[in-house]
Amino acid sequence: MTIDAHQHFWQFDPVRDVWIEEQSMSVIRRDFMPADLLPTLIKNEINGCIAVQADQSEKETIFLLGLAEKFDFIKGVVGWIDIGNDQLEDRLDFFSLYPKLKGFRHILQSEKSEFMLERRFIDGVRLLGKRGLTYDILVFPRQLNAVRSMLKQLNSQAFVIDHMAKPFIKKGLIKQWAKDIKAIAKYENVHCKISGMITEADWYQWRDNDFTPYLDVVFEAFGSDRVMYGSDWPVCLLAAGYEKQLNLVKDYILKHIPSAEGKIFGDNAARFYKL
Repeated sequence: MTIDAHQHFWQFDPVRDVWIEEQSMSVIRRDFMPADLLPTLIKNEINGCIAVQADQSEKETIFLLGLAEKFDFIKGVVGWIDIGNDQLEDRLDFFSLYPKLKGFRHILQSEKSEFMLERRFIDGVRLLGKRGLTYDILVFPRQLNAVRSMLKQLNSQAFVIDHMAKPFIKKGLIKQWAKDIKAIAKYENVHCKISGMITEADWYQWRDNDFTPYLDVVFEAFGSDRVMYGSDWPVCLLAAGYEKQLNLVKDYILKHIPSAEGKIFGDNAARFYKL
């Protein structure tokens, strides 16, 4: 089973979705729903996807779960929940009624690094682990030290780093990011998504070899058993069409680790998200 382990759906709201800028991001300032993605998945022989939250509300989580109930190709949902809420257990009881709910994410890149080290947050993520739920880590490179501190306290929770922690590919910065990624990969409960790369590069002039050093680091650090592919559709459309970003990853895998193709494009995601 081939899986796109990271993509989004939304009904565009200019007030809620203020992060989608009017000029530079006009291509994604519209609705993106399952019917828009399905033909592309079929064309590229991808069997299913993981829908990941883009808005920080339970309304968003319920929206995605509703889509997953209607469309079988949505194999799992990574939603949002207030992890520091005193009523977290009650809310998890509610969401346990949805079998396609696989885990949660908070947009940590918009928070101070200390946020993920607060006791309420740590205890909340620990509770997710007790429920068998995953956690997607969305951060910038400057927050990776805090991620390491968080991991020290949660060594049994299933984590995945989204978008390779957003390295500064456009500027060619790699040294410190690579050091931090290798340190994080020592925690065997942590996986990494090859996703969101092209939007960290020059949107209009990137070339395939811009990404090779970064992919080399990820595979050196995590191996082939803890890495999964994600398109980050429709955000990827800011820098390339779906097929172009997919082929970028495929070409790298076929050139460097062809025996791992099945793992990267499905098996690892299926195992991690318990599909």
